[in-house]
Amino acid sequence: MIMSSLKFGTSGLRGLVTELSDTVCGAYTLAFLKNMQARHAIPDKGLILVGHDLRSSSPRMAAACIAAIRTFGMHVENCGPLPTPALAYRALSLKVPAIMVTGSHIPDDRNGLKFYRADGEIDKVDEAGILSALDDVALAPAPGDESPVVQQDALQNYAERCSLILQPKALDGRRIGVYQHSSVARDLLVDILQKAGADTIAIGRSDVFVPVDTEALRPEDIAFALAASNEHGLDALVSTDGDADRPLVADEQGTFVRGDSVGLLTAHFLGADAVVTPVTSNTAIELCGLFKKVYRTRVGSPYVIEGMELAVKDGYRNVVGFEANGGVLLGSAVAVNGQRLGALPTRDAMLPILSILGMAAKSSSTISGLLKGLPSRFTSSGRIEHVPATSSGAFLQSLLDTERRQRYFADVGTIEASDAIDGVRVVLAGGEVIHYRASGNAPELRCYAEAASGVRAEELLQWGLRHAASELVY
Repeated sequence: MIMSSLKFGTSGLRGLVTELSDTVCGAYTLAFLKNMQARHAIPDKGLILVGHDLRSSSPRMAAACIAAIRTFGMHVENCGPLPTPALAYRALSLKVPAIMVTGSHIPDDRNGLKFYRADGEIDKVDEAGILSALDDVALAPAPGDESPVVQQDALQNYAERCSLILQPKALDGRRIGVYQHSSVARDLLVDILQKAGADTIAIGRSDVFVPVDTEALRPEDIAFALAASNEHGLDALVSTDGDADRPLVADEQGTFVRGDSVGLLTAHFLGADAVVTPVTSNTAIELCGLFKKVYRTRVGSPYVIEGMELAVKDGYRNVVGFEANGGVLLGSAVAVNGQRLGALPTRDAMLPILSILGMAAKSSSTISGLLKGLPSRFTSSGRIEHVPATSSGAFLQSLLDTERRQRYFADVGTIEASDAIDGVRVVLAGGEVIHYRASGNAPELRCYAEAASGVRAEELLQWGLRHAASELVY
């Protein structure tokens, strides 16, 4: 197998840039195409879309993918730099596969490939098929000097979709800051907000890649939001991660809104009757009583997509999925402003940003005011690094035993319920939650805690990390 140190995580193939050479990118592209032919009967000489984010290695890697596609005898539409959901939307519209070169929020010395079938993201069976096909691919030649001219259709079509979400004057009188950094959606976001009537201020643009992680914000991002809010008198500050599939929304005080709260508010704005979200999202989603059904899944967009498909089969009409990072997936078409917004089963940052701003403006509320209407649930998360999969697996397996689990958590409370959807998650008396799971992207054990106050959630998290560290064997 080529470069076996590379692996699929919760959202595509990821690895160090030094491992993602032209040869390796070409080999994975050919393996992807072989799997598409074997499992999904894509036509010979059909069309494949390729796009990329703004990190320094992405144009080179995209060129390698394009060269491999041509070697395979297929046509390419070079979509250039654009948001991941824009590429996915184009692929769904044309019913063709696509490859997005992006490492999302990870540092610039890393990157990745995200693959799409004609009907949406690949699943875990496809991932296995790609890895299996690697053994049989002939290495693609290095890309030449010429690549196809960048086509703007994908970006334009996505912009038109985003413009449907809010009416032209929906944000009149709202002063919105756009933290641009190196987001591939930085200019699009300004344009869409201005079309909705917002007084938009573009700030923080960067010529080098900035690894903004919506689930683990850097201290400088937090400080930036507070300073920008004070300096410019903002009603909100918005941004995305590098490939614009995860949103960032800060309220009028410059405080960032948690991703699962972003998802909850978005689902409410869209009139969802069923919500699908991983077990790491907090329980305000059930406690708010806004949705007929809440489906809980493992962490990762493939599992959320499976859950949305189940919800549609169960007869729900407005199905919205979201992850704790704030990325929102549409599992069905929804009506907004009398317009039909088609299903888009991949993470999208623009939809939640516009939904929350629109909801606040329509109700003449602040962002913090919207949050006050939700149940008071606070969460904290942390991790123990450098934990081999064998050690985290043995630890989690031990907690599946009922008596062992009760003894382990006895210091913090009585267990009222538990599940093993993704790792081990327990609900203590009074609704407090502690959840352990092994990372899908790194050798680490992650811990999540939820309580009625931020102080208590942090106390539970620190107990969980200390207790697990004392029990792990490696």
